[in-house]
Amino acid sequence: MTDDSALSTTCHAAGDGRLRHGAALKFFWGPMDCGKSTMALQMNYNHARQGRRGLVLTRIDRSLGPKVTSRIGLAHDAIEVTDDLDLVELVRSKWAAGVGVDYLICDEACFYGEQHIEQMVELVDCYDVDVFAFGLASDFRSVLFPAARRLFELADSVERIQVEVLCWCGRAGALNARVVNGVVARSGEQVVIGDTASDADVRYQVLCRRHFMAGELGSVAPQPALPGM
Repeated sequence: MTDDSALSTTCHAAGDGRLRHGAALKFFWGPMDCGKSTMALQMNYNHARQGRRGLVLTRIDRSLGPKVTSRIGLAHDAIEVTDDLDLVELVRSKWAAGVGVDYLICDEACFYGEQHIEQMVELVDCYDVDVFAFGLASDFRSVLFPAARRLFELADSVERIQVEVLCWCGRAGALNARVVNGVVARSGEQVVIGDTASDADVRYQVLCRRHFMAGELGSVAPQPALPGM
């Protein structure tokens, strides 16, 4: 068993100098429309109102800007995660500037790099910073995103968001189909910007497994255009 004195030789304490071993990496996932970003913003609100200090991050938000936005109209300014952003150095730089950081809210975490997931783990284990990650599990082919796979492998807890999303047939929606010119796509780049408007050349639609595998889209009512995966 490793004691605190041994651990402190390789890991660093939070701002008060103590290693509490209380932080955790939690991954909340689900298909489009299940409320991931809404939950991320609610999580940030709940922690902030208790005096905790956090950073909100995102990548490829539907607004195409440095914001976390939800389909029900909530929004919050965010730090855009780029390939060269080091989450550990980000937190350390905030601390060096006198800004406290107790937790991170990481929305659209499926689009992060695998190195960012490793950095989340380091923040939890070595700096006692909580990390709450939110994102899709799989892409339009039903293949796990690399960052999501790493979160499944490393997170302290993994929870599927319980807000039910329905396929056009009324069954539970589970998979995110990419629809190109009215046909379910089976190949292509893993991340392509689209929207959910029924008349868009490239759009995304949540389907149950049966209709995802069959490529059957049913009749889709027009929806407001917004960026997707």
